[in-house]
Amino acid sequence: MALAKQPYKGARDFYPSDKRVQKYMFGIWRQVCERFGYEEYDAPILEPLEIYLAKTGEEIVNEQTYVFEDRGKRKVVIRPEMTPTVSRMVAARRQELAYPVRWYSIPNLWRYERPQRGRLREHWQLNVDVFGIDGIEAELEMISLVDAMFVAFGAKHDMYEIRLNSRKLVDEALSSYIGLNKQEAHDVSKLIDRMHKMERGKFVASIDEVLTPKSRKAGAAEKLLTLLDAKDLKSLPPELIENTSVTELKQILNMLSVGGIKNARFDVTLMRGFDYYTDIVFEVFDTHPDNNRSMLGGGRYDGLVGLFGVEPVPTVGFGWGDVTLANFLELHRLVPELKPETDVYVALVGDTASEAQKPIAELRRAGVNVAVNFSGRKLGDQFKAADKQGVENVVIIGETEVKENRFQLKNLRTGKEKTLDIKAIVKSLKGQQ
Repeated sequence: MALAKQPYKGARDFYPSDKRVQKYMFGIWRQVCERFGYEEYDAPILEPLEIYLAKTGEEIVNEQTYVFEDRGKRKVVIRPEMTPTVSRMVAARRQELAYPVRWYSIPNLWRYERPQRGRLREHWQLNVDVFGIDGIEAELEMISLVDAMFVAFGAKHDMYEIRLNSRKLVDEALSSYIGLNKQEAHDVSKLIDRMHKMERGKFVASIDEVLTPKSRKAGAAEKLLTLLDAKDLKSLPPELIENTSVTELKQILNMLSVGGIKNARFDVTLMRGFDYYTDIVFEVFDTHPDNNRSMLGGGRYDGLVGLFGVEPVPTVGFGWGDVTLANFLELHRLVPELKPETDVYVALVGDTASEAQKPIAELRRAGVNVAVNFSGRKLGDQFKAADKQGVENVVIIGETEVKENRFQLKNLRTGKEKTLDIKAIVKSLKGQQ
């Protein structure tokens, strides 16, 4: 029986054209991160299971992790996210690092879930985190960095919307304003995180199911729905308007607007699924009607480093998957024409492989990326091979060219040909870049 030609379900093969797009995306990510002073790091793809059991959401650990026992009888997991890992790394050198610490990475992640548009089992994700800033300046910087990335990809502000909320605000509203106990508040927050994937009637019924008779009698469901219907900070119940988190959200939105980021707004229903978030959270949504979904998200998680037995470090971070970014760029026609890395294709005519090594070496020493066709096939067939690979420039090397040390440079796109020496060929190729 023949072996399957398809990759593992939920994973992708990256042919050169696909890898070119990925390299472009990663390049913009790296460029903007480093413009903001962030340094790249990496870590093993395997982690002890316990660091995810400590604070990651139950759904991730119980349903979506690739867990196995290694030969040393240790429970390990293929990382489903990077936040616990980077927290472990900071904790390991808690006293040595110069704060604020600004780090980023683009790890390969795995989650066992149903593959669908924008969500696969394997993906790459940009993770950006700043450690050591207590104030909202960290959130401001993080959201400004995200916006700068969209701009670097050529996006306009009407193509995406930045939504903010505060987990601290919602937690206080559920306990103090609505009067829920700890378990009710936890269950309700999980429902809020899924509410936009549910019909309104089903969501209301689910709320009723998790509330105690006492809470239902006290009108908790009605209060909760009123809270969740608030369209902006001014629409919140009067009892919450003076909350510290509301003040901070107003400040962040105002500072973003002053900085020219006017597509940010408050969304009281925004929760983020991970249990480690402690205050401000944010997500960025595609505004295109064919892809009106969240593309990335993050927030403040001040307690995670402390789980590793050291003093906690205030932290804000976000993650942005390559799948949602690729969908956004394609839908908004923002993927540029990406040429192959090969600058020129050398077509050999006759028995010239040996003599051609000198001009080929000169081209490469001059910084030209050269692919050589050693097939001995007809010139037309070699042109077709170059064209199929997307290389538009061909240098023809035959016996006459070797003797005269002048070579034909043919542009397959325009059909134009020139006979030049190597220095002139290099100059011509560089001028096309």
